Amino acid sequence: MKKSYNTIGSIGFAFMLTLVCGHIKAQTKTVTGKVTAGDLPLSGVSVSQEGSDQVTVTTIQGIYQLQIKGKNPVLIFRHPDYPQQRVEVDDRRLINVSLLERMSGIEEVVVNAGYYKVKDKERTGSIAKVSAKDIENQPVTNVLSAAQGRMAGVSITQNSGVPGGGYDIQIRGRNSLRNKSNSDIDGNQPLYVVDGMPIGGEMNSLYSTQILPGHSMNPLNSINPQDIESIEILKDADATAIYGSRGANGVVLVTTKKGKSGKVGLSFNTTYGLSQVLSKMKMLSTSQYLDMRRQGYANDGITNYPATAYDVNGVWNQKRETDWQKELIGNTASSSSTQLSLTGGNETTTFLLSVGHQEQSTVFAKDFKYLSNTLSNTISHRSKDNAFQLKISNLFSMQKNNVINEDVTKKSLFLSPNAPALYHEDGSLNWEHNTFTNPIAAYNGTYSNENKQFLTNINTQYEIVKNIIIKLNGGINYQTLEERALQPNTIYNPSFATGQSSAYSSASKNNQERFSLILEPQLGWQYAYNKHKIDVLVGGTFQREVNEQGSMVGIGFESNVFIENIGAAQTKIISDQFRTEYRYAAFFGRINYQFDHRYILNITGRRDGSSRFGPNNRFANFGAVGAAWIFSKEKFLEKVKWLSFGKLRGSIGTAGSDNIGDYQYLDTYTVSSLIYNSVTGLTPSRLYNPDYSWEKTTKLEAALELGFLKNRINVTGSWYRNRSSNQLIGVQLPSMTGFGSVLANLPATVENSGIELELSASPIKTDRFKWETSFNLSFPKNKLLSFPDLEGSTYANQYLIGYPTTIVKLYQLEGIDPKTGLYVFTDFNGDGKISSPDDNKVIENIGVKYFGGWSHTLTYKNWDLSVLFQFVSQRNRNYNSLMPTPGGMNNQPLEVLDVWSPDHPGGFYMPYSGGSNGSKNTAQNYFRNSTASVSDASFIRLKNVQLSYRIPLQNSAFRNVKVYFQGQNLMTWTRYFGMDPEFLSLGYLPPLRTYALGVQFTL
Repeated sequence: MKKSYNTIGSIGFAFMLTLVCGHIKAQTKTVTGKVTAGDLPLSGVSVSQEGSDQVTVTTIQGIYQLQIKGKNPVLIFRHPDYPQQRVEVDDRRLINVSLLERMSGIEEVVVNAGYYKVKDKERTGSIAKVSAKDIENQPVTNVLSAAQGRMAGVSITQNSGVPGGGYDIQIRGRNSLRNKSNSDIDGNQPLYVVDGMPIGGEMNSLYSTQILPGHSMNPLNSINPQDIESIEILKDADATAIYGSRGANGVVLVTTKKGKSGKVGLSFNTTYGLSQVLSKMKMLSTSQYLDMRRQGYANDGITNYPATAYDVNGVWNQKRETDWQKELIGNTASSSSTQLSLTGGNETTTFLLSVGHQEQSTVFAKDFKYLSNTLSNTISHRSKDNAFQLKISNLFSMQKNNVINEDVTKKSLFLSPNAPALYHEDGSLNWEHNTFTNPIAAYNGTYSNENKQFLTNINTQYEIVKNIIIKLNGGINYQTLEERALQPNTIYNPSFATGQSSAYSSASKNNQERFSLILEPQLGWQYAYNKHKIDVLVGGTFQREVNEQGSMVGIGFESNVFIENIGAAQTKIISDQFRTEYRYAAFFGRINYQFDHRYILNITGRRDGSSRFGPNNRFANFGAVGAAWIFSKEKFLEKVKWLSFGKLRGSIGTAGSDNIGDYQYLDTYTVSSLIYNSVTGLTPSRLYNPDYSWEKTTKLEAALELGFLKNRINVTGSWYRNRSSNQLIGVQLPSMTGFGSVLANLPATVENSGIELELSASPIKTDRFKWETSFNLSFPKNKLLSFPDLEGSTYANQYLIGYPTTIVKLYQLEGIDPKTGLYVFTDFNGDGKISSPDDNKVIENIGVKYFGGWSHTLTYKNWDLSVLFQFVSQRNRNYNSLMPTPGGMNNQPLEVLDVWSPDHPGGFYMPYSGGSNGSKNTAQNYFRNSTASVSDASFIRLKNVQLSYRIPLQNSAFRNVKVYFQGQNLMTWTRYFGMDPEFLSLGYLPPLRTYALGVQFTL
């Protein structure tokens, strides 16, 4: 009987199992389909069933296949470049999906805030962003060129048209009184962070001053713009306070590209471009020049021309006509850029490997060249449940720059138009019987540098329990700079002793090495309950940076063959070989609270300690509070259809700056060049200051953000006010101390305030044609609020309370005295003479009044066109501030033809002089520092144009083939009197106009 029951039970169990299996089989099926975007197959799309861990990824043809089960299944399609899409399966087995591009409105954008990411609609701080789409449109070697004119509140100026140079970037103005004219370090430079790793400021170049303005080499030169996914600029207190003592001048966050899931893809991109000087000055012709010269001597009462006046006394050919701008800086520079990248992965692991090579020659009349090679890779991994995430990125780059020792732009303007030819018929340099200083001889001397950088960082996180995440950011930055300045005797006239022997040759060499290590452990907690959401982050920063530098000079060589070996020099000068160490530690935190996705409060704080400050003030606290109200989600606005989004936000807080160099508070000594009794002495160079402390900036901001017509139109208006105090400047000391000043904190206060406006819109958006446009406009204001005892300090002639820190004090030009033919300047103190500081009382602000940009992107079928206009309203120094005395042995612009005479009493320039009239030379010196030397330098520039065409492909091994044309700095509209209105120092090569063609293949 028992056996019978067991048999019946077994049969029943088998029957029930059959029914269950049959039911499951009936509920399980395979779904296939194709995913496209813009009628093209889209690979790397993850396809999963909602509530299931089954995931697949589309192939290069966009095909997927997935097994699903259960009732009412829903498929989820995810891709990093497109919004997530949910599709109900119903009874279908074939489901094709077309993913739509993300809306450009603030609803969908996610921005990088450094230690955290936040949706643009939920941020409480001010963050500007430029994406890879905009960066890739421009034939540039530094991403800052691509960012010009694209971000409100961020003013970027390119220092020079010489490749490998620097950029001046001002994020909401200049907060510090320290700049390169009164300090070794510009105290207004922002913090640069690449993938979470601070990379430090510029390497210290010693020998590039005459070719690179301010001996500046921007730290982002080492990163290929094609490797950058986005660049974000943190501006206000809410965004920068979490960086504490390094965030006062803003933070530049660079995020590099990472791999995409899907089948392994190979991309090859190459570009070739041609560049020329953007603008030239119209100079006097030979006949006009000689007329000026003769008239100048006649005005001086000289009838017999001096023996050295070769241009006018018959020694030089007076019918010769040379455009020296064309000869010296008028060549066409070529550039090429090639990049090969490999990417792929699956749903949990992706990789990217990229190799890039760039070359760029110069417009100078010799084959000087700038080379850049980059190798980067990124590996990202996450567990299927997203509990564990890991990202490792590495970047190795090498830049080599070989240029002339001295920029010849100024010489191209000053040389007489009838000066002799540069070369003899046999190709040798022409010195015209020792009457001509050949500018090409300078090309025998070179300045070169080689910069290598290895940057690696790791970002990892693990969710130890639900909503509690531990993170670790770490990185290493190793960088070396080697520069050489060679001046062989061949740069001199061989008829003189200095040019006859290599004993007069010299070589200089500088080596610098930087090693930086950073670790940032973090703990995050997120909690959500009903309408409440809390996000908490705490962490610490530990950084150690070591810099080593040494330089040497060799003079006199047996042969120029040995000039690069300073050990072979007859005289060797070894400068200080020094090592500095910077240590930095901090504790930071953030609390973000949201209620009902409408009310947002963000609190950030940081306590910093830096080895750069005195023992009495080594630590400081910084913090900020930001708040936002998304009022468009209020019930009283629910029925307002035209308003898609509305947010009010504001912030207040403090940030600091320790960008002052190392050991500035200590007693320091330098090795003396004087030797007594075979003993080398030491010279005191700095006084001890234990109270040496931080510069602090208090930031305040209020902003309104609006989105209209389903975010087809987005508008943002911001007002800000930053006040920077505790300024680190040289405080004047009595001469009996042996020092003119001591670097200390002064309670001087600088205020930067302004209004920023941003507008983005999609006026037309159809299946075939799309037009997107964006506009930004900034009105910055700068003012020195206080400076104790300014009148009695050495800064009295540089600053004035209540005025911008960018002012210059000038003599007031009244006109020309008809009796003497000399310039007349206002004698403000009435003592009968013109002198400084009593008579240079006219205040001119050479800063920016407003600036911005206007961009357009048009897409029609396979065609894409993007256009960017940049505009700046400003006043600045003009060519009059450089101009030699008209009538001397220097060419002049056509404007000097407007010369005063009894028959032309309205003439602007005083009567010409041959150069021997002391009174006129003195008047010209005053003229160069008068109101005539500053004028309108506003401009509108067609900054960038790109036209691309995507070739239709069918049954091809290539997934995508695109050809494109790019143009940079194409046209400039300006009334500026000078070569180009974009500059930091006059007399250097201006930015270049570039035309480029390129092609991109994607497998």
